Amino acid sequence: LTNAGFIIVDNTLKALQELAGKNRAKFKNPVIGITGSNGKTIIKEWLFHCLSKVKRVARNPKSYNSQIGVPLSVWLLENDNDIGIFEAGISQPEEMEKLHKIIKPTLGILTNIGEAHQENFSSVEQKIDEKLKLFKGCETLIYCKDHQLIDNSISTKSLDNDIKLFNWSFSQKSDLQ
Repeated sequence: LTNAGFIIVDNTLKALQELAGKNRAKFKNPVIGITGSNGKTIIKEWLFHCLSKVKRVARNPKSYNSQIGVPLSVWLLENDNDIGIFEAGISQPEEMEKLHKIIKPTLGILTNIGEAHQENFSSVEQKIDEKLKLFKGCETLIYCKDHQLIDNSISTKSLDNDIKLFNWSFSQKSDLQ
């Protein structure tokens, strides 16, 4: 290969994540970040199908929501995209901060918290706190108020004070019932 270029790095995953973060930083249009234990891909695909009729949308292919999948997905953002929709999945502490640096969502959706990957967290509250790291700097966060642990964490944790919260509920007073 005479036309190939090579870059030697100490950590290929970190380099991939940093490159994707640089690509994201060039993109000025809205980005939706989605996380939770279940439902991330369904919500992402539903939003894509609703929005793609009127907007040029970049999104994760399939369920590319891991430490490798997210940077590969965000790399797909181009200047002619109107919006990006990216899901982020974690399986252990300290992973979401890395994904946040790549996605940097302007609007966040927290689907739910379930048993998935619980074995790597000391408590459900720790997992919720880790997932909430995706939404640092978001303009708006959407979540279900019926998930009491999520609602408590959002109400009492150190989310940015200027994040607008939009919640829904089947049983209690909320923004949408």
